[in-house]
Amino acid sequence: MNQTNLVTDVDICIYGATSAGITAAIQAVNDGNSVALIESGTHLGGLTTGGLGATDIGNKAAIGGLSRLFYERVYQYYEQPENWKWTPFQRDGADYRSNTDPIAKQNGRPTRWTFEPHVALKIYREMLAEVGVSVSFEQKLAKVHKVGARIEAIEMENGAIFRARIFIDCSYEGDLMALSGVSYHVGREANSVYGETLNGVRAQTPHHQFKLPVDPYIEAGNPASGLLPFIEADDGKQAGEGDHRPQDYNFRLCMTQVAENKSSWEAPTDYDERNYELLARSIEAHEEAGKPLRALGWGGMMYPVSMPNGKTDTNNSEAFSTDFIGRNYDYPDGDFATRARIWQEHENYTRGFLYFLATNERVPQRIRDEMNSWGLAKDEFIENNNWPTQLYVREARRMLAEYVITENDCRRNRTTEDNVGLAAYQMDSHNCRRIVKNGLVENEGDVQEGVSPYPISYRALTPHREQCENLLVPVCLGASHIAFGSIRMEPVFMILGQSAAIAAGLALKNGATVQSVVYNDLRQKLESADQILIPPSTANLRDMTGQE
Repeated sequence: MNQTNLVTDVDICIYGATSAGITAAIQAVNDGNSVALIESGTHLGGLTTGGLGATDIGNKAAIGGLSRLFYERVYQYYEQPENWKWTPFQRDGADYRSNTDPIAKQNGRPTRWTFEPHVALKIYREMLAEVGVSVSFEQKLAKVHKVGARIEAIEMENGAIFRARIFIDCSYEGDLMALSGVSYHVGREANSVYGETLNGVRAQTPHHQFKLPVDPYIEAGNPASGLLPFIEADDGKQAGEGDHRPQDYNFRLCMTQVAENKSSWEAPTDYDERNYELLARSIEAHEEAGKPLRALGWGGMMYPVSMPNGKTDTNNSEAFSTDFIGRNYDYPDGDFATRARIWQEHENYTRGFLYFLATNERVPQRIRDEMNSWGLAKDEFIENNNWPTQLYVREARRMLAEYVITENDCRRNRTTEDNVGLAAYQMDSHNCRRIVKNGLVENEGDVQEGVSPYPISYRALTPHREQCENLLVPVCLGASHIAFGSIRMEPVFMILGQSAAIAAGLALKNGATVQSVVYNDLRQKLESADQILIPPSTANLRDMTGQE
């Protein structure tokens, strides 16, 4: 640690320029603290700027603080007619996500909840510039220097060192948490661990499932021939047992049918149509049964949500889609090279999937025609060949915090008295594996169970004191697999990032550990920052139109 020219000293160091990292940095500066916001990659804003423009939250009355301010600014941007280039100017009533926002009606500050990726990026850059925060990119964490239970500094692969009094891990992966010696979990817990019903291996998976019988073997009907690509053998786990598998990842695609702004589908460099034999068999089964599939829309192989300017946020749908099922197991604990490989494999798989649907002769002509009416939007992700800049890491590490949020919190079967924000989306796990069951292919792991808004305990953001006393973790927080499936929404991460920064400021002011922050003091600061701490009376107002 003698490279003084590479040392940065601040009050609060924030690792991860995700949506949570951005709100944490803004709040920290607003509280008078010096800040370093660092990011391992080159992309600002995580998923919010990386393709996820269809905000799923469930009840907008649960969203306050800087998170709500972001959506207010989205509204203000799209109220300017000059910002509608590819389609006619549309007021917010055209945005299906904009209904039922009681706070906006009360305070007269409208919000918009769907947006183009570049618009989110513009707004985040403006919000950071207004408080004078710059981001240090390509800062890959290599070492954590601790004295006892305190982090003194963190060191990057490039030799840069960041010293701080408080650290906040806002990464999707929880690298700072893990390297700091904090305990965490990866995968699904058994139901018995926390007294849950929706965790662990699923006995039945009705959603995003093969609805017709599809043979899983390379030579149909011959198990000795081996399994088709992207199918794994069943490991014999029983329903409710835990395993190492997180829910799967994908890319949220920004597509368009505007001829002047769409690209043609291109095959990835490693394209092999044999990788999509399972897809072809599924399509053919539906054709033979007189239940034809379509490419996009309800019941289609992808689900697009309309964004302004004729664009989409296109997500996974049905049995074989953009979710690369079972191919992310090594990601949470992987090093940067391993993650880069898995990231590229997901991109190649998805590009191949799109190209197969658009060109392969085993795909009905109507589906090929439908696919070729679409393309990636040319004016999005220009620096990345129009491909999304963020892999949707739906779940990685989860801290074994002072308080672990579980299904019982989501169902409001237990309550907390140290709330720092609300979650409001359904308990939502995408599939975790694709296996053979009774001689047929089957997806396993998808869960979709509705909730009303419920509180998130401050203790879910804090490690056990003996492990680390100056670290807060608002993204890879303490939550079970199924509870995290509800919490893991971008506006909630914004809320938790801001709340973490407020708590960090109080710890600094009082010379306290993060575990010793007095909640009554924290609550007053949270309320003054317009955070919502009590579940609204207008519960059950859920936007169930999309699936995260």
